[in-house]
Amino acid sequence: MTESIPFSFLPQALGLRPGVTAIIGSGGKTSLLRTLADQLSAEGASVVLATSTRIAPFDGMPSCTGADPAELSRLLGSARAVCVGTPAEQGKLAAPAVPFCALARNVDYVLVEADGSRSLPLKAHAAHEPVIPAEATLVAAVTGASGFGQPVRAAAHRPEIFCKLAGCETGAPATPALVARALMAEWLAGTLDRAGDARLRVLVNQVDTPERLEDTCELQRALHVPVLAASLAQQRLWRIA
Repeated sequence: MTESIPFSFLPQALGLRPGVTAIIGSGGKTSLLRTLADQLSAEGASVVLATSTRIAPFDGMPSCTGADPAELSRLLGSARAVCVGTPAEQGKLAAPAVPFCALARNVDYVLVEADGSRSLPLKAHAAHEPVIPAEATLVAAVTGASGFGQPVRAAAHRPEIFCKLAGCETGAPATPALVARALMAEWLAGTLDRAGDARLRVLVNQVDTPERLEDTCELQRALHVPVLAASLAQQRLWRIA
């Protein structure tokens, strides 16, 4: 069943709750973070965007780079959403100096990008990934639909690991069934055990055409779990079950 739902319902559709949420995967993590921050702050919530690895500061959003709670409070006084992190190389931000649990006591939502994908639509996780905060109550795994049909070696970050999980060659097309197989293998292999007791949700982004929506339905049938399909660029959202 494919159900179109209002784009403004994205936080509720993901099952977002106050506290710490981790965003992992590929194909739109940063866009999802910004979209959720905009939607939640528009509803009056206070939001911190952060990372457990590395992230670029968000354009037009104030950044808090120190460990003084007063600085964060001051910034939140004029902006409902603030990016928090420690200055790192190449102008990026690393994990905040303030623990995620402390941030969660001062704002409604803490949204954490918990791995990297080098801007590719698909990815497989190395042994040290993802870096999910222990405080996270929700983990949203993002996949980019633009990777469907492309050779794995061109579409996936860490293609060798992807192929080991999916049982394919790097030149094979990344069909929805192969992507689902890689996701399931990671869960079964315990790669995502770092989620602990957190709830896990799957969001397929870049669903910008009817063909990509059908591909996402095929992925959902192979996963046997509900999936959210989205075009964050076009502000469209579907629930697939």
